[in-house]
This record gives sequence, structure tokens and C-alpha cells, in this order.
Amino acid sequence: MKSFFQFLNEAQSQASMQARKLNLKSDGHGGWLDSRGNFVATTEDGKLKFVDKKKPKQQDDKPAQPRTAQVKPEQEPKKPAPQETEKKGTKKTETDEVSGETAETLTVAFGRFNPPTVGHGKLLSAAKKASTGGDLKIYPSRSQDPKKNPLDPDMKISFMKKMFPDFSENIVNDDEMRSIFNVLVTANDQGYRNVNIIVGSDRQAEFENLATKYNGELYDFKEIRVISAGVRDADAEGVEGMSASKMRKAVVDGDFDAFRRGTPKELDDGDTQALFDAVRSGMKIKKKKEVAEMWEIAPKCDPTGLRNHYVSGNIFNLGDIVENLNTGLIGKIIRRGTNHLICVTEENYMFKSWIRDVMEAVVNYPGPSGVSGSQREVGTDSNRDYSMRMTGTTAIRNFINKYKKKKS
Repeated sequence: MKSFFQFLNEAQSQASMQARKLNLKSDGHGGWLDSRGNFVATTEDGKLKFVDKKKPKQQDDKPAQPRTAQVKPEQEPKKPAPQETEKKGTKKTETDEVSGETAETLTVAFGRFNPPTVGHGKLLSAAKKASTGGDLKIYPSRSQDPKKNPLDPDMKISFMKKMFPDFSENIVNDDEMRSIFNVLVTANDQGYRNVNIIVGSDRQAEFENLATKYNGELYDFKEIRVISAGVRDADAEGVEGMSASKMRKAVVDGDFDAFRRGTPKELDDGDTQALFDAVRSGMKIKKKKEVAEMWEIAPKCDPTGLRNHYVSGNIFNLGDIVENLNTGLIGKIIRRGTNHLICVTEENYMFKSWIRDVMEAVVNYPGPSGVSGSQREVGTDSNRDYSMRMTGTTAIRNFINKYKKKKS
């Protein structure tokens, strides 16, 4: 028979394993803190129980009211006018005004935006509509490489704020938000009870399966809704058919006019040219013969080339480490399907990806300047080198320290 201490140790071990996967730290008294030092969970029955930060203390023992309870049985639900819907979405409850807490529901958009296009404007508009006046956060991914992610996060976000000025305050630049899991865990830590995830129609099923699969384990939401921003058609003209793949292809082809059609009117010609040049620099394009094949740069534009290399075993083999370009998850390939991969993250979480949506994982890519983002601090030599490289300047010299007196 197991002793009391054996049971206690097993319970603590199970909770510790779960906390380790979430990067939580123990406070030494059965509680757990997130990366920001916030108290987020306790150990109960050998498992983590997350603290519900949204429920007011005086209502702790009251059951949550079902949504249908707001409509009286004898009354027919009345469809509100557009003006009424907007007012209802933006109205604060008495609890919100007293406590100053954030909204109950968070709407998020997570994507590469590399480069950002006019099609992304449609995604952001759908996110704003879904938020109905509540909290909205847009998380550009952090990946960077010369083939599919030529812009570094700082530069990408700078252009996004110019292209979509109405969403400037909603765009979040956070190094820790590398995957959709990071976004959802953080939202849970911040006390949101519900979350809306806005994606393109071709990615809706993938996000829905992944986000709901780990609800209750990595995070604990009352409701998760994955909402389509609308139909995406690669063969269509205009906004519906625009994609970052087409934009990268235009850069490779040296077709500025095609690239310009993929940017919104808010970005003037000068900034569009700067974006075009930045993508070109990030892809390290000097001569066309040096450019990678189209299936590597824009797989949607060359699906046949991608599949031929996959079937031949040239790419994405068992044991390879890949990154899902939609969710940001990185994992090892454990199974190859006809056109998809089954992968497992380092934390032992499984995800499925179409071969068109993954790439060989790149860790700590230094960027087009050869200097990582953390080394581009203002006033440093590395920032000077970065600025010179991006602007084509060669005459700047570091003469400040040349005449500085050395201490004896």
C-alpha cells in the first residue's frame, strides 16, 4: 500500500510536469506564477487549477448564468438594428466600471504578415467586427528567413502600422508571442474567459482543432470561437486573391506594379517602394539566378514543384524539425502523409500541417543585416551597421571613442 507521502509526491510531480510545459514557476506554497510574476494557478488534487480572475469575489459561489437566460421565454428574440448592436458591444457593465478589469472576451488575429498585403486588411476588418467593441489584439509572428519570411518583426510591424493606421494601437510587438499557444496562454493569464480567433477560411479547421484540443490543459476558456475572415481564392483577382506569396513572387520577378496592387492606398508610393526594397533585401536578391526556386519562396504559386520534391523525399522527412507557418508551432516530424505531416513539439504537443504550410525551422535567423533584433539597440555599433546596410550607406565611421581619454 502506498504511503501518504507517496501519494503527495505523485500529485506534486503531476502538477509540476504540467506547470513546466506552461513555463510556470512555483511560489513554494502550492501556487504557480507566470513569466510576468502573476499568480495564475494552484495545485488541487494533483493538477493545476487556474485562478479565475474575471469573476468578482462577491459572486464566487453563484453559478454562471446561461446565455439563453437573457431572453424571456414568452418573448420572441428581436434582431437589433446595426446601431443597437454597436452600442451593446461597447457598453460597459457595472462590474467593469468598478473593478477596472479588461473585457471578458478577447479577439485575436495571429499571422505572418510577411509581407503585409491588402488582403490582410480584410482579416483585420473581420477581427474588428468580431470584437464588437471589446478587446482586439493583433499578433504578427516572429519568424524570419530569406525564403518565406524576409522582413524582421520590427520592420514588418512598422510597415503594418502605416498600412493599417486604424489598427495601430492593436498591433502587439512581443518577442514571446511566437505561436498561437503563447497567445492563448497569455490571454488566459490576463483573465479573459472567452476568445475569438480570426483566420482565413482555408485555415479555420486547422486553428479550431488545435485551439480546442488543448483547452483545459494549456489554458482554460469558457468558449473558443474560430471565425473565418472570408473566402480566400488564390486564383481570384483583387483582395480575395491577394497573398504574401504573390507579393514575394512579384519581388522575385522585379514587378513593382504587381507588388503595388497588393498594398492598400494608405501606403504611399514612396513607402511601397521602401517595402519592396526591404523584402528584396531580406530575400537576398541580387541576381535572379541566385534566387531560390518558386516552390520554396511561394509554394502556393508552384504546388506541383512542392509536391514533387516532397514525394521524392528531398524535403520534410521523418525527424526533421519544421515550423507551421500559420500557427508558429515548431515540432519534429513523426509521420508523413500524402500531402500532410504529423509533428510533435518539444513539450509533446501534437499538430498536423499541410506541406504547403510548413518550412524547415530556422532558429535565431540574424536577418538581412546579419545582426539580430536584440543587437539593434539605438546608439550601438551593431545598430549603426544595420542602418548602413539597409540604407546602402558606407561613409559613417565611429570616431566618437577614438579621442576618448583612456583611464590610467
